[in-house]
Amino acid sequence: MAASENAITSKPRRLYQVWSGNNKFGCGGRIILGPDGSSLYLTVFLIGCPALIFCTKMLYMIDNGNPHFETPIFIIGLILTILDFIFLSLTSLRDPGIIPRNSQPPPDSDLPYESSVHSDWVSQRTSSLKLPRTKDIFINGHSVKIKFCDTCLLYRPPRASHCSICNNCVQKFDHHCPWVGQCIGLRNYPFFICFISSSTLLCIYVFTFSCINVARQDGNFWNAMSSDFTSVVLIIYCFIAVWFVGGLTVFHFYLMCTNQTTYENFRYRYDKKKNPFRKGVVNNVMDVFCKRIPPSMLKFRQWVIVQDEMGSIDSTNRGDYLGSHRGDYIGSHKYDLEMGSNKFGKNGSKQFPMIMENLDYSCSDDDLKKKKVGGGTKFPNYPSN
Repeated sequence: MAASENAITSKPRRLYQVWSGNNKFGCGGRIILGPDGSSLYLTVFLIGCPALIFCTKMLYMIDNGNPHFETPIFIIGLILTILDFIFLSLTSLRDPGIIPRNSQPPPDSDLPYESSVHSDWVSQRTSSLKLPRTKDIFINGHSVKIKFCDTCLLYRPPRASHCSICNNCVQKFDHHCPWVGQCIGLRNYPFFICFISSSTLLCIYVFTFSCINVARQDGNFWNAMSSDFTSVVLIIYCFIAVWFVGGLTVFHFYLMCTNQTTYENFRYRYDKKKNPFRKGVVNNVMDVFCKRIPPSMLKFRQWVIVQDEMGSIDSTNRGDYLGSHRGDYIGSHKYDLEMGSNKFGKNGSKQFPMIMENLDYSCSDDDLKKKKVGGGTKFPNYPSN
């Protein structure tokens, strides 16, 4: 009887079904959203409603006016609207660059540095290890600190940060945008730039031709406005909206040209020291628009075998389940659900996430103070992304 109660049963699940972040998934894990993904409905309404009214207005004028003038205006307005929604979808519905987390902190034998370093305790889950909270590495000749994430149990790569809303570490984290219901990071930042740029162009376009429609009305200014009330509403709406979305576009073009993220800019990281990622305006812009977007580090649709001693998993407690199990099995290989890679290498040694394999943490902050020299691995040609 006791043996049957302790028997371990295996349950195949998709990785997104047991993911411990706060993300929402759709279409069987093909669509990834933040916990505030429902705000997309409001964004779609704010963009689509005035665009639809404008296109409908132009169609009406085509039937009752000069088709040679209104037809191209309608077509261009429709194209801008479609492009805007495409870029919104590419920004909101994809992995922004989530870094696979560890289900357990690295044991003493796995530490790539001396485990006797005197530093603060990281968290209760790492109570048996004394892990330094920060490490120094060198990028393009400049010292850069990387931090240990208490939630994901890993040292974050340069420019990565933990989003408290989505509960994930994100590569080249820029900010969490509530309007798109998603983090903005390495894998969707180019589409975010295109989204806000196309939104600005759409606002200016609708504003301009709505003014022209009012100006074409007969009579004085007030009579013209009263006879084309729809265009007046669009003028007021676009005039207000363009200050917000246009200002955001200008700000992000500045960040792109200086190779900064919103997170870095707000924390004034480069006021007193040189930005190690800056490579000139042209190269900075090319890094955003011309550089290949890396594939996702996680395959949320892959099957994983969830082991449960009681034979069932409470779907409302998936995060606790993952946090309390060292690893799970796929076939004959031990597999960590949230790392997305085998725990054991060819020589039997355990591995860290691929993105952190080449980082050297041999010098702690205390060691640096004693030696009075910089430590860590030098990255002379470390990419900006």
